[in-house]
Amino acid sequence: MRWGGGESSHNRGGKELYVFIALILISFLSLFFSVRSEFPDIKNFGLSIFSGMRAGIHGISSFFSQTILSIQELSALRREHSELVSRIARYEQLERSAAEILQENFRLREQLAYSQNLNYRHIPAQIIGKDPTNMFSAFVINKGQQAGVRVNMPVIAYHNSTQGLVGIVVNAGAYESFVMPLYDNSYFVSARFSDSRFEGIVEGRGNMDIPLLMRFINRRARDELNLGDMVVTSGLGGFYPPGINIGRVSRINYQEAELSMEIEIEPTIDFSRLEFVFVIGDFDD
Repeated sequence: MRWGGGESSHNRGGKELYVFIALILISFLSLFFSVRSEFPDIKNFGLSIFSGMRAGIHGISSFFSQTILSIQELSALRREHSELVSRIARYEQLERSAAEILQENFRLREQLAYSQNLNYRHIPAQIIGKDPTNMFSAFVINKGQQAGVRVNMPVIAYHNSTQGLVGIVVNAGAYESFVMPLYDNSYFVSARFSDSRFEGIVEGRGNMDIPLLMRFINRRARDELNLGDMVVTSGLGGFYPPGINIGRVSRINYQEAELSMEIEIEPTIDFSRLEFVFVIGDFDD
């Protein structure tokens, strides 16, 4: 009898345990559903995660896209800058060329105006060759025998708004000629003072930077000479027309014991900038 009573007690204990577990589960489920609003919605949570990932991916993609566009824009700007710099350089070159053309036209018009008023038969020419070392003072002009140039023809120029003696033709080719300038140490020309009319001989001293020398001037001219007086060709000897400007007195050398005096002359022509000349012929007509 006691054995049977023991089994019944054991069964009751097992049933009570199952009932207890069931009640706990029911209570837990009731509690869960009663407070479900306080827990995050799993679906919404997942959507939030994916939205954040999508926003991050979009931000990274936008960053790289903008970076690539910035690099492309920078490259385009560099090309445009280079083109603008080249265009400005071309415009500056055109501006310089236009200015040079205007200056050349002015000089040519000046030469033309002088040529039209020149009373001598003359041949306009341009200097096309010089010796930069000054070892040989002769220079080359672009006219020769075909244009009527002959040896011993005088050469003049219109420079700094005045005419001046340049030199003489020493060699005439078919299309080019050599001119000996008046500063050459082999050059001599009969001259006189424009105002006092005293005469002398002007000679070169081998360099355009050294004043010319006028010698054999009568000592009586001493009281009538002044710095700045103009010296012109006298016309004696037949090689040069009279009255062509040679230069102005820059220094007077006088010694009591000498029967004649010497003066230094600054040439009218600036040979370092000389471009155009006129070869004179038949000036006695």
